[in-house]
Amino acid sequence: MRILSSIRSSLFALALLVLSAAAYGQIGISISLAPPELPTYEQPLCPGDGYIWTPGYWAYADAETGYYWVPGAWVMAPEPGFLWTPGYWGWGGNGYAFNEGYWGLHVGFYGGVSYGYGYFGDGYEGGRWQDGHFYYNRSVNNVNITNIHNVYNTTVIHNNENRVSYNGGRGGIDRRPTAQEESFSKERRIQPVAAQNEHAHSARTNPEQRASVIHGGGAATAARPENARPENARPENAETRPVVHPKNLPARQPFAAPNTGNAARDQKLQQQHTQLIARQDQERQQLQQKQDQEHQRQASQKTDEAGNQRLEQQHQQQTQKLQQKHMQQEQKMQGKVQPASPKHT
Repeated sequence: MRILSSIRSSLFALALLVLSAAAYGQIGISISLAPPELPTYEQPLCPGDGYIWTPGYWAYADAETGYYWVPGAWVMAPEPGFLWTPGYWGWGGNGYAFNEGYWGLHVGFYGGVSYGYGYFGDGYEGGRWQDGHFYYNRSVNNVNITNIHNVYNTTVIHNNENRVSYNGGRGGIDRRPTAQEESFSKERRIQPVAAQNEHAHSARTNPEQRASVIHGGGAATAARPENARPENARPENAETRPVVHPKNLPARQPFAAPNTGNAARDQKLQQQHTQLIARQDQERQQLQQKQDQEHQRQASQKTDEAGNQRLEQQHQQQTQKLQQKHMQQEQKMQGKVQPASPKHT
C-alpha cells in the first residue's frame, strides 16, 4: 500500500509539473547554457494600422547550431483588442526552458526581460486599443504619422538598462509573476500566427542569425531599441524586417503523408494538396509580378525615397496577408490528414 501511495504521489506531482508548464506554454526542451545577451537593433517602420510590434528573441535549434536570433517584426493582431506577450527563457532548476509567447487581451508575464520598444519587463507601453483601433505611442515606436494618425506621445521612464535575456538562474533576472499576471495567463489566448511561425523558421535557416555570428560581429545593428526614433530608421537593417516580397518567403514545410486509414481518401488528399500548392505558387508568382511592375513604374517616375518606402510598406502588407492566407489553407489541409478514429464494437 505504501508503494502504491508513493506511486500515486509521484504521478500527482508530475501532473502538477506538466500543468504548470502548460499554463505558461513552456517548450519541452532544457538547455544547460544560458541564452546570450540581447543584441541591439533598430525597429523598422510600422507598415500600417493594426500591426503590433513583436520583439526579437533567442531561440534554440540544436547542439550544432545553438542559439539563433529571431528578429523583431510588425505583425497583424489576430483579433482587435489582442496584445502580444513575448516569450522568454527561464531557469527550471537544471536548465533553461523557453516559454512561448502568445496573443491575449492583456500582456502577461514575460520574465521581466527588457526587450525595448515598449516591452520593458512589465506590461506594454508601446500602444493601446481604443474603439477597435490600435493607438501607437510614438515615444517608443517607429511610426510614420503621415500614414498612421492614431498616435499619441507618452514618455516612458524605465530603469532596467541591462541586456539580460533570461529569468532566474545564475545572472538571470530576479522577477516572478504578480497575482495580476498570473490571472492574465488564465485568460483566452491565441498562439503565434502563421506569419510569426514562418518568420521564426526563416531565422532558423539563416546562418547569419546564429549567436556565434551575431556576437562575433555579424548582423550588427546600431541603436538600442528604447532609443530608436522614426528619423533613425535605416532601410539597410533588413535582418529586423518581416518578409516584404513573395520571392523572399521561406521554403514550404513538407506535407505530412496522409494516414487516415482509407487508401482512396489518402490519395485524394494528396492530390488536393498538390493542387493547393500549385494554386499558392501561382498566387505568389502573380503577386510578385504585380510588385515588380510597380517597382519598374516607380523607377521610371523617379519617385523620391519617401514614395519608395510607402511602396515597400504596401508590398509588405500584401505579402503578409498572402502568407497568412496560405498558412491557414495548409493548416486546414493538415487537419484532414488524421488517422481515422477506431470504431467501438
